[in-house]
Amino acid sequence: MAEYDDEIAVKFIQNQLPAELKEKFNDDDIYYILDVVCEFYEKRDWLSDDDDEKEAAELVKFVIKQAAKDGIGVFSDDEIRLVLAAEDAYAETLDS
Repeated sequence: MAEYDDEIAVKFIQNQLPAELKEKFNDDDIYYILDVVCEFYEKRDWLSDDDDEKEAAELVKFVIKQAAKDGIGVFSDDEIRLVLAAEDAYAETLDS
């Protein structure tokens, strides 16, 4: 299994995003989102008894709230879900 590489992940995510989102999310925004995702799971001790759908909704809301609080930007649920789906797709490439 290949090791997770943030730089490669960001490039992969950028390539997966629709054109209109490529203009909205720069590399720094993607790095920030990846950091916030890690923060979310660290606060939960990386384990969850919640169902995946509920956890995904909580994660999206957490990212949106943190991005607004930190002055990174205002993002919609759908925009964050697309970024997270692209990150999931990258992570799946590591398993192959």
